[in-house]
Amino acid sequence: MSIRRVDKGRTHWYEDTETGQRVPGVTTHLSNGVPKAALVNWAANITAEYAVDHWDRLAELAPSARLKELQAARYASRDAAANRGTKVHQLAQRLVSGEEVPVPEEIAGHVESYVRFLDEWDVQPVLVETTVYSPTHNYCGTLDLVADLVNPDHPGTRVRWLLDIKTSRSGVYGETALQLAAYRYAETYVGDDGALFYMPDVDMVGAVHVRADGYDLIPVEAGPTQHRQYLYVAQVADFVAHSRDLVGEPMQPPTTSLYRLVREDA
Repeated sequence: MSIRRVDKGRTHWYEDTETGQRVPGVTTHLSNGVPKAALVNWAANITAEYAVDHWDRLAELAPSARLKELQAARYASRDAAANRGTKVHQLAQRLVSGEEVPVPEEIAGHVESYVRFLDEWDVQPVLVETTVYSPTHNYCGTLDLVADLVNPDHPGTRVRWLLDIKTSRSGVYGETALQLAAYRYAETYVGDDGALFYMPDVDMVGAVHVRADGYDLIPVEAGPTQHRQYLYVAQVADFVAHSRDLVGEPMQPPTTSLYRLVREDA
């Protein structure tokens, strides 16, 4: 069996190369299986801020055009943040591999912060931007980094970390624990040729919150309990994805009713 990640534009998916069937992804499970109550307020606030900041220009538009632009405001904000994160991730992958790369000015602060992390913790990469696969539970994902970092408590020794790089202003959410547990306990990772290899054990799990003004290395609890919780989330996500299939078509009555309602004049 071999697995491959398929990238198309800003989206990607995983598939079994032998059968062509898609394998569910960790981030898709988390998107569909974990409630996102905070996003409701975020979307409302982004739309309101956009309306206030562009009030005069919006007033000149036809009502339908004004509505369409306001509806799209939250997606423009989300996509801008996602594009920044993608660029930082791509450059980080090359930097951690020892390349010298040109850095766009708009993300120079983030990249500089990430370089500081690499330098201050003397990061020695083991796996970078690597697809993992769980044959037992049939899911895939792409981890950011498995690396050996210096151990501040015992100079001269190292600790192996599984790390996720976060670039959002809001920092590290609790569901990151489920994401990293899914990666940690996937039994295999995918080599360049699609072959499967056993996942290396790690000592610590965490996230690197990379900002324009610095970074934080944040430990995350991602043990067997969190992996079990992730599997519950995956079941909820599967239900959400296929719940409509549980509802059948309307039934046809076996006979035609002859009943008629007669209304008497007042």
